[in-house]
Amino acid sequence: MGEEKKPQSAGVWPTVKPFVNGGASGMLATCVIQPIDMIKVRIQLGQGSAGTVTKTMLKNEGFGAFYKGLSAGLLRQATYTTARLGSFRILTNKAIEANDGKPLPLYQKALCGLTAGAIGASVGSPADLALIRMQADATLPAAQRRNYTNAFQALYRIVADEGVLALWKGAGPTVVRAMALNMGMLASYDQSVEFFRDACGLSELPTVIGKYSLQSIKHISSDRILHSALGASTVSGFFASACSLPFDYVKTQIQKMQPDAQGKYPYTGSMDCAMKTLKAGGPFKFYTGFPVYCVRIAPHVMMTWIFLNQIQKLEKKVGL
Repeated sequence: MGEEKKPQSAGVWPTVKPFVNGGASGMLATCVIQPIDMIKVRIQLGQGSAGTVTKTMLKNEGFGAFYKGLSAGLLRQATYTTARLGSFRILTNKAIEANDGKPLPLYQKALCGLTAGAIGASVGSPADLALIRMQADATLPAAQRRNYTNAFQALYRIVADEGVLALWKGAGPTVVRAMALNMGMLASYDQSVEFFRDACGLSELPTVIGKYSLQSIKHISSDRILHSALGASTVSGFFASACSLPFDYVKTQIQKMQPDAQGKYPYTGSMDCAMKTLKAGGPFKFYTGFPVYCVRIAPHVMMTWIFLNQIQKLEKKVGL
């Protein structure tokens, strides 16, 4: 009977399923994380500590301000996370085939994560630009505010006012940040899973490639998988934050910059921004807002796992 079912795996749905599941789980996680992400961006723009930013936003802009740019955040997940997780799954499957079905060594998993991060960031860069601008808009003087109403209007106006290539402004640091984040997340997650497996009594839990390989662990109870995943995701969230925040800081500065009265931008590019930041504030300036950034990344990793788990259980229940 198992042999007869194999041909059913061929087709469009099995091919697009990793992309759909990854994008959907990322979008659901973003709905929960958006307020923390907004606070993180405001801290990076020099608005003060997390507590100060939260109080100021509630007082001056209301609760709805925490969800400003949500449409851009969802569009970013629909592009970036869909492309990242889908391509990561394809890359790892191809690598496993080339490895005669044996588990991949850690460096190969990291390389797959780096490549998938670059692909996802390249696809998602326009939505990321729209998100940063919408989140930063309220910090600008009234005359300089762009007042985008939603992500699609933001993209339309960017193209109309600045040209198509402007959609990839800051794409360089965006791609590098995504590569660093994926490398830190996947490598540390893999090692964390091994720790929980070997040191915490989860001896039957295999080392999985990232948090997206439920097909290989169906025989293990969902509670045990979840407990291990939550711990491993916390560790991977920390290392993903530590690896990617300097690039995220530079990316934010590049994407939100405005020309002065003479039409000159404060930075000529990512490297210029990094050098000026290093000279003005030292290396720790790149870690401005690290606690909030870490708090934002780790829960997003965990919730993406939880939502993906539930989505796949639902698909299995309805026969997809």
